[in-house]
Amino acid sequence: MYWTLPIVVVIGLLVALYYGRKERAIPEPVVQETPLARNDEPLIQHPISEESGQTQSMPSLANSDHDVQASLDGLFGSSIDAFLIPQNLIRRFVVTVDNLPRKKVALQLRPLKPVPGELVTSNDLQGRELTLSAENYVRYTPVVDLLRKADAAQLTALYRRYYPLFQEAYGDLGYPDAYFNDRLVEVIDHLLATPEIDGPIHLTRPSVYYQFADPALEERSEGQKLLLRMGSSNAAVIKDMLRELREEVTTPVNPPAP
Repeated sequence: MYWTLPIVVVIGLLVALYYGRKERAIPEPVVQETPLARNDEPLIQHPISEESGQTQSMPSLANSDHDVQASLDGLFGSSIDAFLIPQNLIRRFVVTVDNLPRKKVALQLRPLKPVPGELVTSNDLQGRELTLSAENYVRYTPVVDLLRKADAAQLTALYRRYYPLFQEAYGDLGYPDAYFNDRLVEVIDHLLATPEIDGPIHLTRPSVYYQFADPALEERSEGQKLLLRMGSSNAAVIKDMLRELREEVTTPVNPPAP
């Protein structure tokens, strides 16, 4: 059974789970060295295959919002409109994917709206131990339910159809010689490495915003901290989706016969 959500949905909805409201500047892209093939061209590790039989014309990146939103509405229905920020959708998704392994996410370029409400915390009987409340995880239920209802095959076809625009946006971000699907796989692996925490997650509040009390957790990337904040059950659903996604985007549509 396929359960393969393209990163445009999974990662976008992850960013919607972020509880902070402070917008941050976009980090300067860190251009990593790309392995070169023998002809000095960048070596693509995970080539993404376009869907065969594709006849629909490709919009330009600047004019793709209407087509992409219509495609998402066709798969999710109008329920996704409550989450989407409908301007510059593909560029927002690409920036978000690239930012998640970093310490800060460009919230002003997130593709979806944040989950309503504030972070819910709990105190022990003495009022000394501050932890994430189990009630906080309930805030994410509508997002996770939306993911559960997705049609995986159609979503995968959507990702493949618009892949040239994702690649173009990635080049515009500062990676003209890199391959977006390789970065996608790298980010998935990074998110899957998020630790699973047994028991309560302790917090501190040195200023306006909460922090993880454990320095090892607080030093993790924003993407991994997003998974920690949503609770282990919700994170397990997202991780299962990401594992299936990784398999799909690293497998050719029409692999050669043995």
